[in-house]
Amino acid sequence: MKKLSDLGIGRKAIIREFQKDDIFIKLMEMGCIPGEVIRIDQVAPLGDPICISVAGYSLSLRVNEAEQILVEELA
Repeated sequence: MKKLSDLGIGRKAIIREFQKDDIFIKLMEMGCIPGEVIRIDQVAPLGDPICISVAGYSLSLRVNEAEQILVEELA
């Protein structure tokens, strides 16, 4: 498994789990639930934040939030 923050632009992955419980509810409310397919759409010029597609919409995450999401990259 990888951290979401380690994926490159255009890469897809399946959310597997979260590293910290304190961010778990916030991410779940935004549609980031285990088993959901997620794609990296854009990365800001200085690397933070990143824009992802999840559950049919676009979402911006800070890199420290993306580091808490463990994913399985799709080929």
